[in-house]
Amino acid sequence: MLDLLLRRRSTRKFKGDKIPKEKIENLLKCALLSPSSRTTTPWLFTVIDNPEIISKLSIAKLTGSTFLKNAPLVIVVSAEHDKTDMWVEDTSIASTIIQLAAEKQDLGSCWVQIRGRMQSDTVTSDSFVKELLGMPDTVSIEALIAIGYKDEEKTPYTEENLKYDKVSYNTFNEKFFK
Repeated sequence: MLDLLLRRRSTRKFKGDKIPKEKIENLLKCALLSPSSRTTTPWLFTVIDNPEIISKLSIAKLTGSTFLKNAPLVIVVSAEHDKTDMWVEDTSIASTIIQLAAEKQDLGSCWVQIRGRMQSDTVTSDSFVKELLGMPDTVSIEALIAIGYKDEEKTPYTEENLKYDKVSYNTFNEKFFK
């Protein structure tokens, strides 16, 4: 697992190659196995491979989403927010699992935050995406996960990148790693 985490980096440049259905199914099976608070499974996953829709999703935020237009696949991670007050945590866990499952299949990915962001001065990113995709108001969107074959090489992390000083032991002031 450590090797996978060291290797995974956010990918914003994708090749145009279509992702095989088997790989997409694997991503979704992994997502559906994500833990959730009290097994409420509030998360929902919308698979987008239509280039026109992906292009429209690329303007879902004021900044930080334009690279989406070149992604061959986007998974919209949302939740039935009335099922649990832990939907943000549950969708975040599922989003992370999708990204790790993508890396395991040699696919790149990048998280695009939607919850709490704006599409324009007056329109939230959440309402923009929901209207575009015909989603009901009972659903809230956490993120868009862009996925594709990497068209950029990033140096993997190394153990030297780990911030060991962030870990305490028994008390806050005693460090675990010395």
